[in-house]
Amino acid sequence: MRFDKEQLNIESRPRVCRNLVLQSRTQKQVLTEGERAMLGLCLLLAMGSVGWQDGWVTVRPEDTGEALVNPGMGWVLHYYDNIPENYGSRLEPSDTVDDFPGLSVVYLRIPWSYIEPEEGRFNWSVLDTPAQRWIARGKQIALRISCSESWTRWATPEWVYRVGAKGYDFEPGVGVKEGGPYWEPDYDDPVFLQKLENFLAALAKRYDGNPEVAFIDVGSLGVWGEGHTFASTRRKISPETVKRHIDLHVQYFKRTLLAANDDFSFHGEETIDYAREKGLTLRDDSILVQGGENAYFQAGMAQAFWRDRPVILECQHYGPSKERGYWQDGSKYLQAVEEYHASYASIHWWPREFLQENRELIDKINRRLGYRLRLVEASWQKRAKVGSRWELRWQWSNAGVAPCYRGGYPAITWKDEKGGIVAVLVDEGLNVKNLPVTPPDKIEVVETWASFALPFQLKPGVYSVYVSVGTATGTPEIALPLPRNDGQRRYLLGQVEVVP
Repeated sequence: MRFDKEQLNIESRPRVCRNLVLQSRTQKQVLTEGERAMLGLCLLLAMGSVGWQDGWVTVRPEDTGEALVNPGMGWVLHYYDNIPENYGSRLEPSDTVDDFPGLSVVYLRIPWSYIEPEEGRFNWSVLDTPAQRWIARGKQIALRISCSESWTRWATPEWVYRVGAKGYDFEPGVGVKEGGPYWEPDYDDPVFLQKLENFLAALAKRYDGNPEVAFIDVGSLGVWGEGHTFASTRRKISPETVKRHIDLHVQYFKRTLLAANDDFSFHGEETIDYAREKGLTLRDDSILVQGGENAYFQAGMAQAFWRDRPVILECQHYGPSKERGYWQDGSKYLQAVEEYHASYASIHWWPREFLQENRELIDKINRRLGYRLRLVEASWQKRAKVGSRWELRWQWSNAGVAPCYRGGYPAITWKDEKGGIVAVLVDEGLNVKNLPVTPPDKIEVVETWASFALPFQLKPGVYSVYVSVGTATGTPEIALPLPRNDGQRRYLLGQVEVVP
């Protein structure tokens, strides 16, 4: 049972009690559950059996500053980055880059031809082999399967061309060129679309709704799967074509988050509106491709997405950005995280080189990327009586740039001296997805009060008090920036005494 803070204010208690008693005695009116509980609390207070005078414990935990690996947010390691050798090829099979703080997703971005080299015969091990290394570490994967590349002729499998799909030879920097070294399909060609649909159906059968997958890009359009043709044929793509490819993905991926590239907008702003209507999120692949004021362009576009779905940012390949003088101290990347309200940020380079040269920046981004749930203050009755209720007041904030979309409920767990759980008390009145998202210098705190009925089998004794955030049944799911983790995402706050 929960009460508004003012209702439980000691100074207002006599007025609240008097009104409830008068209502129940003179108006003969049926009280609500909350009013009955309040009336009971008032009577207990009058008898002195609730520990208002017994004292309270108050703690104000400090944010540890550590990087948090949580659902729906984090750093994305590019294991395959179109070219299979980039950027996981230097890693030993046993190396999952655990030293990179906040790494939560491994990105497998590779041409269709690597997955379906022959029609109907799939080489899933290309995806599953690296995926299992990180899944075993509690991480997720993300996918983009491309149909056009500027380094290999057959991103779309050659057999698709041989069965009649139309397309164009091209040379990067030139455009369509007969006899050019690379080939791009006509994205409206019916043969191409049918074979693509068959592939997407097979891909979705394996990965749609799979909890191991964080998101999947709509990568079937444009060079590198980015939705544009600037580095390929330079042919125009119509808005209807973009929508058709979105529809194909939505048809088969009904549960896994799909992402639309911001470059779809080159073919009409309505394509981004359509993507949003269809439930897709937004990703921007162009952060720091240029520098200064041109470091990014689509923060305004992200405003239509971030409030109810995670935005994904990908920076330019770190090496070339640095060589051209665009990267500088990387602060524009942090600025983009703030303005886009990003939940994911890419490691678009050899991961340890990127980490070594940008550790301070990465730490700053980790303190803002996605959501960061903070317990600002907690106060509870230091003594509780068997058969009575136990009162708690606490303050929470979100120090990140995005909501906790999945939501969750704060909970208190009491443990005995052997670590056994003796009480689980969930504050279902506070869903953390509703914590406000604010600039870093204007963090808003939400304060709530809760009253819990204690387990009937609870024995007198002194118990450790832990806090967690997770399901409505008290299962911890979200890491908090607090010390004294019990290994199950519960964090020690103090003690409570149960008396007979």
